[in-house]
Amino acid sequence: MARHRKKRNGRRVLFITLGILALFFIAGGAMTWSMYRDMNDTVSKVNQNLEVREERRNVETIVEEKSVSILLLGIDREEGQRGRSDSIIVMTLNPATDEGAMLSIPRDTKTEIVGYGTRDKINHAYAFGGTDMAMDTVEALLDIPIDYVVEADMEAFTEVVDTLGGVTVTNTFAFEQDNHTFPVGEIELNGAEALAYSRMRYEDPNGDFGRQERQRAIVAAIVEKGRSSFSVDTVTRLLEVVGDHAKTNLEFNELVALSTDYMKAFQNASTLRIEGAGGKESNGIYYWNPDPTSLAEVQQELKRLME
Repeated sequence: MARHRKKRNGRRVLFITLGILALFFIAGGAMTWSMYRDMNDTVSKVNQNLEVREERRNVETIVEEKSVSILLLGIDREEGQRGRSDSIIVMTLNPATDEGAMLSIPRDTKTEIVGYGTRDKINHAYAFGGTDMAMDTVEALLDIPIDYVVEADMEAFTEVVDTLGGVTVTNTFAFEQDNHTFPVGEIELNGAEALAYSRMRYEDPNGDFGRQERQRAIVAAIVEKGRSSFSVDTVTRLLEVVGDHAKTNLEFNELVALSTDYMKAFQNASTLRIEGAGGKESNGIYYWNPDPTSLAEVQQELKRLME
């Protein structure tokens, strides 16, 4: 699964934060010197805080225009704690075929926690061993290499949406969550509303899978709004948010390449889903167990995209 990594040759910049995360692309136009300087300042901040082993920093998949996988982690934490990755999305993009896929992994998925010597909920991997253990565990579950990672806390999610002036999604059924009402149809969401919209699962007939679909819809809406609302002021304010609340091993030149060479693959990305079933075990703890056949089918499709 592991890929050969080379020495990095540029500074890194966060371009996704999902809360799970926000993904924004720099589309068109020339950056001013002040914007470039601000990006470099933010790059230093987000990378100093990222705790991964060196080979996970030295990735050049994107600049070589190869298929790429990005792990998106939305961290729910209290002050002074590492927290858990309660939102886990894997995005694969193939620039050669202009195909992509987004897969949400249920946080209660029971799997081998690589490096910890136990089977537990997949969102515990981050709690036990941080970003490295989360990446290793997802790699083992899906049997593909994970090239890049972006992690952001919930506060980043709301602030990014508000900085963009809100996002637009199409809602398929009416519900309420956290004192917010969401009618059927096209709706505009501010940061707090977007977080509530992406968190609800108990009223959804599809349960956690329904929540995952809404999370992916929010990601796509953030990407579109980020591209259409590009300005020096917006980017500067987004950089302030991600500098405080997010971490990544993406580089600046990779951000530029993603905005051009990988955009069609992102726009064409399909939604993958692992079937399975959940329930409480003898210890009284709820776990979700993937169906082996469904998991194998998803693994095969991800491997095809990563070729």
